[in-house]
Amino acid sequence: MDTYQSTSEVPEQPAAAVGYAGVLSELLPIALWREDADGIIVEWSLAAQDLLGHRPEDIIGLPGTSVLVPEPNHALADDLTRRVQAGETVVGTLPVRHRDGHRVTMEMWIVPAADPQGRTGAMLIAVETSEVLRMRDSLAALQSLFTQSPIGLATLGPDLRFLRVNDALARMNGVSAAAHLGKRLTEVVPGVNAAALEATMRQVLDRGAAVVDVRRTGRTPADPGHDHTWSCSYAPLLDGSGRPLGVIASLIDITESQRAQGDAERARRRFAFLSEAGTRIGTTLDLSQTAREIVRVLVPQLADSADVQLLETVLAPDDAAAGHEGVLRRIAVEFPDPEAPTARLAPGQTFQIPPDSVYERVIAEGRPMNLYRSDVHALLPDPRAAELRAYLGTLGSARLVPLLARGTVLGAVTVTRTSDREPFDEQDAVLIDEVVARAALNIDNARMYTDQRRAALTLQRSLSNSALPRVTGLELTGRYLPASDHDVGGDWFDVIQLPGGRTGLVIGDVMGHGIHAAAVMGQLRTAVRTLARQDVSPTRLLRSLDEAVADLGEDEMATCVYAVHDPATGGCVIARAGHPPPAVVTAGGEVTFLDGPPGTPLGTGGQEFRTEEVALASGSLLVLYTDGLIESRDRDLDQGMSQLGRALRAAGQPLDALCDDILARLLPQAPQDDVAVLLARTAAGGGR
Repeated sequence: MDTYQSTSEVPEQPAAAVGYAGVLSELLPIALWREDADGIIVEWSLAAQDLLGHRPEDIIGLPGTSVLVPEPNHALADDLTRRVQAGETVVGTLPVRHRDGHRVTMEMWIVPAADPQGRTGAMLIAVETSEVLRMRDSLAALQSLFTQSPIGLATLGPDLRFLRVNDALARMNGVSAAAHLGKRLTEVVPGVNAAALEATMRQVLDRGAAVVDVRRTGRTPADPGHDHTWSCSYAPLLDGSGRPLGVIASLIDITESQRAQGDAERARRRFAFLSEAGTRIGTTLDLSQTAREIVRVLVPQLADSADVQLLETVLAPDDAAAGHEGVLRRIAVEFPDPEAPTARLAPGQTFQIPPDSVYERVIAEGRPMNLYRSDVHALLPDPRAAELRAYLGTLGSARLVPLLARGTVLGAVTVTRTSDREPFDEQDAVLIDEVVARAALNIDNARMYTDQRRAALTLQRSLSNSALPRVTGLELTGRYLPASDHDVGGDWFDVIQLPGGRTGLVIGDVMGHGIHAAAVMGQLRTAVRTLARQDVSPTRLLRSLDEAVADLGEDEMATCVYAVHDPATGGCVIARAGHPPPAVVTAGGEVTFLDGPPGTPLGTGGQEFRTEEVALASGSLLVLYTDGLIESRDRDLDQGMSQLGRALRAAGQPLDALCDDILARLLPQAPQDDVAVLLARTAAGGGR
């Protein structure tokens, strides 16, 4: 509240001027002036100067009504003056004229006061109405914020002791609002790293700048058994002149949002892990390789060890499965711990599943099972693993998961964690089970592929030549190689004895792989033999084959070369159906690829088959081959034919050695596609 200052105490102020004092004037400027019994202004405050524009030296001695009261209110002013002089205090909202003429609406208190002559004058106390409303709204907002906000709020003094605390913060801390007052944070909730938070608040005081979203985790009396995380923000509390009065603190409990964010991040990592597993497991159709990929994905990201075992009844052919009931075979194992005694735990080992064991339950029921420290040793019923069972007793947890694919249990995967690692929780279990479920499909695909390939190989071998016949005028050799991915295709060659001492030479390639391609190959080989022995011409033979392939279905296709050699004339008649051109090598080593009509593949209905007649002098070599010999992902057809031509320049060596040399030169690694090669060399004297 303003006080009166005499001219002797403050010489620079004019007589009867009232100076500033008190905190309230900083928040709400209060104008004070005094009028004597005649209505003359005898005192004027500096706050009145700020609000109404009149300097004390200019307004003291002037009649208040004529200077300050708008003309329409003069009668009201006279009435109020009489009431005050009669001893009444008047309170109201009145307009006051500013020095520049505009009106200032003010909340006024007019109280009786003795003038310098001892008569009854008036003391006028006024504040601008708009400022009163602003302060009212500010105080209401502050009060509502402290009483209704779900955000924890507090004000702390320069000594960082609580001045005010709202109910929300009291609930967060588990300490009443009253118990906060006058205390420091380190005294109220020391379990939230209070010293670090006080250091932050001290920084806000020293620098005068706010600090937002400081994260702190700890425990308070509100929930002493669980950690909570808060987002803390601090701002300096300043007075009107910018002087620091303390700190305003706001806190939000973000425990749930942090937990949700953590769950989302864990979910993202799980999806990323499953995506990685999808690219790393099942890269081939090799069963052992697939099992090794499983353990490499699981260890060490999810587990400290992994063991993949398959039932022998799943691995053994149908005719041998009956003797392997209840036997597991270890396919892949990973124990990266160098201290683990795993020397006798190796892929290939088998053991009988003990009755009533965890293995029997998991495989019989097709459901995973968690094992903990007391029964982890049950994971190794193998009598050879006594040392490892003792080692497993130090493990903290394990999970045994069935390899279940297409409704059939194929075996089991065992994963373990050491005791210094958290046991498998629910999320770990879900992730492990998902990886194993996906891996089971890969293993089943590899198993079925292995079975089909075994059947295809058996069929292919049963349908292909075990030995080439002895024929007149030709020395013969041939080779068949399956693809590097162990897939069996439809490549084949054959030699057929014809009437008149002639020989039919055939090589073909059925599009596709597997048992179906091998079966189609067998049908074509039989058809070629039947037609050739009826002495059908090469062009008619290919037309008949084209119709036969078309009858098998619109997706079937094959290529073929059929050649008939006549030792009496030394000539060879050749017809092609979309097949790579045969090569002819003279006794002197000159290599030529035949450029006769290529024809159309069998099954396309082209029927455009023509013959080419080639003279094969004594010692000449005819080379028939499938495209797997000359074409691959890193070599086109022209490059392959060029390499084959260079290899054939050594045609003078023994035929078997030459065939092996050709394969070694063009296929330094296992072929990407299956390959068939047939070599026929004319012999002097017309015989073999």
